[in-house]
Amino acid sequence: MPSFTAASGIDPITETGPLSLCSREPHVPADRLVAEMVPPPRFDSVRFATYLPDPDQPSQREAVGVLEGFAGGLGGAHAVSARRSFFGFGKARAPKVPAGPRGVYLDGGYGVGKTHLLASLWHATPAEPALKAFGTFVELTNLVGALGFQQTVRTLSGHRLLCIDEFELDDPGDTVLVSTLLGKLVDAGVALAATSNTLPGKLGEGRFAAADFLREIQGLSAHFRALRIDGEDYRHRGLPKAPEPYSDDQVTKAAYATGGASLDDFPHLLDHLARVHPSRYGALTDGLRAVCLTDVRPVPDQSTALRLVVLADRLYDREVPVLASGLPFDQLFSEEMLKGGYRKKYFRAISRLTALARDAQGLVGD
Repeated sequence: MPSFTAASGIDPITETGPLSLCSREPHVPADRLVAEMVPPPRFDSVRFATYLPDPDQPSQREAVGVLEGFAGGLGGAHAVSARRSFFGFGKARAPKVPAGPRGVYLDGGYGVGKTHLLASLWHATPAEPALKAFGTFVELTNLVGALGFQQTVRTLSGHRLLCIDEFELDDPGDTVLVSTLLGKLVDAGVALAATSNTLPGKLGEGRFAAADFLREIQGLSAHFRALRIDGEDYRHRGLPKAPEPYSDDQVTKAAYATGGASLDDFPHLLDHLARVHPSRYGALTDGLRAVCLTDVRPVPDQSTALRLVVLADRLYDREVPVLASGLPFDQLFSEEMLKGGYRKKYFRAISRLTALARDAQGLVGD
């Protein structure tokens, strides 16, 4: 069974029975937030060559070609190393920022492979890993909270590329904060790449809206080239219907039979998530090989629903199968939630949890 170090903030696990997410209260130091700004485990091995464009969607193949060219144009140092900048040694020379767009924005619905392409861009950019950063919008705002604005600018100014997945357009305060940060980084010569969610009231058919993104980042819009990526959710393309939930007994037996699995009552887990900051949800899942949940039921309110979305993202990033009893995952969110301003997030969570439920089918015996 896996062991945990003090850096994880989690006590060593016991040798008897499954783990419990509700018993974990991880503490994540600021330096770990910086070190973990790399593509998540699910995207460790993705490359442009492993992206499989839908033959019926030419925009997908076109996006690959544009991003390959963008990555190739990011060669050459422009600032001091990230390590030197982080600790404040020396002063960076004023960078010479190349002309033309220094950023790309991937505009498409959920499940068309935007994160795959964003991670492929990170891998393809000719720079040391320490000079490239990859994270969600939430992880970036957490970094600002941990380091402070000026230190975050100093830390990231030495980077060649910053990739931001799930840029949040539904929080005006954080959007202004991050837009200001990005302006400083563009001035320092850092290239940018982003995807985003949809503004409330601008949901259409579940697609992102490039115009909304470019308007919200205001003065930075000239630095971005928008790439539209059409298509259906690849997680369900040609795949069988999501498995029906199992019984409490099946889920419990599977948890006891699977090393490194956790077992929690779903309502209790939702209560526990309210006591753990979302920036720690990644650490909350450290070492897990499967998540087993009993009594899955609709989430009671929007705050709880948004926390569950973050947990679903972290589990999906880490490829942790989810085995559950109770209601199917497509019944987690009320009809009102699915028509509201956070609709896109909820559909993404359903999509990702459904994929993880498929991955968990092998945990249940015949």
